[in-house]
Amino acid sequence: MAEADRDDLISIIDEEDKTTEIPTTLPLLPVRDVVIFTDMLLPLFVGREKSVRAVEEAVGGPGFVFLATQKDAAIENPSTDEIYHTGTVGRVLRILKLPDGRVKVLVQGVAKGTISKFMRKRAPYRVKIDLWPEPAVEEKVTLEVEALMRNVREQSEKILALRGELTNDVTSILQNVDDPGKLADLVASNLRLKIEESQGLLEILDAVERLKRVNDVLSRELELSAMQAKSQSEVKDEISKSQRDYYLREQVRAIYKELGEHDDRSIEIEEYEKKIKKAKMPKEANTEALKQLKRLDQMHPDSAESTVIRSYLDWLVELPWSKSTQDVIDIRKARELLDREHYGLESVKERILEYLSVRKLNPKMKGPILCFVGPPGVGKTSLGKAIASAVRRKFVRISLGGIRDEAEIRGHRRTYIGSLPGRILQSIKQSGANNPVFMMDEIDKLGSDFRGDPSSALLEALDPEQNAAFSDHYLNLPFDLSRVMFILTANITDTIPMALLDRMEVINLSGYTEEEKLQ
Repeated sequence: MAEADRDDLISIIDEEDKTTEIPTTLPLLPVRDVVIFTDMLLPLFVGREKSVRAVEEAVGGPGFVFLATQKDAAIENPSTDEIYHTGTVGRVLRILKLPDGRVKVLVQGVAKGTISKFMRKRAPYRVKIDLWPEPAVEEKVTLEVEALMRNVREQSEKILALRGELTNDVTSILQNVDDPGKLADLVASNLRLKIEESQGLLEILDAVERLKRVNDVLSRELELSAMQAKSQSEVKDEISKSQRDYYLREQVRAIYKELGEHDDRSIEIEEYEKKIKKAKMPKEANTEALKQLKRLDQMHPDSAESTVIRSYLDWLVELPWSKSTQDVIDIRKARELLDREHYGLESVKERILEYLSVRKLNPKMKGPILCFVGPPGVGKTSLGKAIASAVRRKFVRISLGGIRDEAEIRGHRRTYIGSLPGRILQSIKQSGANNPVFMMDEIDKLGSDFRGDPSSALLEALDPEQNAAFSDHYLNLPFDLSRVMFILTANITDTIPMALLDRMEVINLSGYTEEEKLQ
């Protein structure tokens, strides 16, 4: 199969009379990615063994080969129906065998023709062709054709100028072509057209009609080239404007600094620096915050990326990395509070008081996670609030019912527009402390689907061995949840994932009787 070296493609006009008669039966050389016109000089790289044999057959004969373009360049072994039947007879001018086994052939288009019969239906093909008659050259072209040729020349020069390919030699060649058919072929061979469109031009027999079609194509290509040049110019101007704006902003900042004053951008950066210092983040988070602040300082203030970084920095400085409340556990007052808020539930109250007593004796204990299980309306959530009041901690609550997306728990990555941290860190920020009483309602109603398994994310948050370095997708930094007192609620335990259930201490709450409800 032959492939055109498009970088070496040139067209020449040779007025010498070629007296060698062209045979009507020739070896066929299918070519890819190029349509060859008459008077076109082109180097071809022939790699397939059967195609090499076709070239050797041509060289061993009168030196002609029929060049037809494949309809699909990706096909390695095209059938007779996968090759255009109209092509160009090429004269083999030079052949060079390459070290990799390929052959480089220099061919020149000399005449157009159409395949009338495949004499050999296996590659390498041999075909019988009907040569197209040479169009009669009028001694004097009409004014209409002359105007058309002038327009084609001018448009060709404009397109070449836009591409930066216009030279004096090219201009001279265009001006010296007097035949409308040859001018059409010359221009068509150098236009960057789709194969189907070039083939369509090749198949037009009438020279003036072919020139008109080329003129239409040139008009379209000129408009496209002008639009492309305008687009590139606008992009270049925008880049230049951005660079100029950045330079001027730096100059303004230098002037403000020299005067001992501050511009709005410097004030914003300084405020973030103060907030980062005040937040008392862990070393890893502090390093990341300063890194993002440096990026923000170097960006255009109105860019989309700077807005994303501001939002990220706001979350970093507003999270309670080191803010906590002091536990004050008074067992007697806790008992009074539980009795005042809840009727009955003696065994439940005893277990809660026992839990608080152990925490009072050993504040650093990694105790079990309480899970209140019972029907709706028995006071599971209010028990959690009572515990928070008893230990004087902040109280936050989220409902897990119906959650199926892991990102609800762990957050979205910052690559997504409008991304935020998960509901755990949102609630921690809302509490303003890193050790609130955190109640998660309806853990038995968690779901899972193609977006992930929320229970796996909860496992990292609830497991005492892992939650000291809980990783939220949005922050992409470890956050310590080990000081949070988690309390869970459920209606039943059957649907709670076993991995979570193993880490809980289940406290069952039975429903109130009608008499107890009146109490």
